[in-house]
Amino acid sequence: MRRLFSQTGWRFLWIAVLAFIADQWSKTAVVNSMELYQSIQLTGFFNLTYVHNYGAAFSFLHQAGGWQRWLFTAIAIVVSGLILWWLKQTNRQQVLLPCAFSFILGGALGNVYDRVVHGYVIDFLDFYYQQWHWPAFNIADSAIFIGASLLIIDMFKNGSEQD
Repeated sequence: MRRLFSQTGWRFLWIAVLAFIADQWSKTAVVNSMELYQSIQLTGFFNLTYVHNYGAAFSFLHQAGGWQRWLFTAIAIVVSGLILWWLKQTNRQQVLLPCAFSFILGGALGNVYDRVVHGYVIDFLDFYYQQWHWPAFNIADSAIFIGASLLIIDMFKNGSEQD
């Protein structure tokens, strides 16, 4: 068992744990200190705005009637299982890719927790320009974005090494 956590991608699971904890802590802080739909302006381009997202990214299938909750939960659980399996298969020399997948895992599990416990995902980060608002998101979504960005960086890095 020790080998799994020292010689494979599982050595980066602490990233997933930290992402999950930061996500759940921030959501709890928002729920305990704000009313639903309350918005607090922090800068000229950023608000804390407490909303419930019943859909997926960009509120996809937000008003689908409830079945989407279980579909998105199942997809995230399957993907999380695949990530754990893949991390177990990686060797000690790989660093960027297991870090990327650990960020994605932590974010996915943060949003799965919300869907299972609440039936929706708690979002509150609201960036905007003038009257145009980016869809609200959360720390879990940010972790997924960081992981996806690291995957792209790794793709370019490994692509140039193969040339």
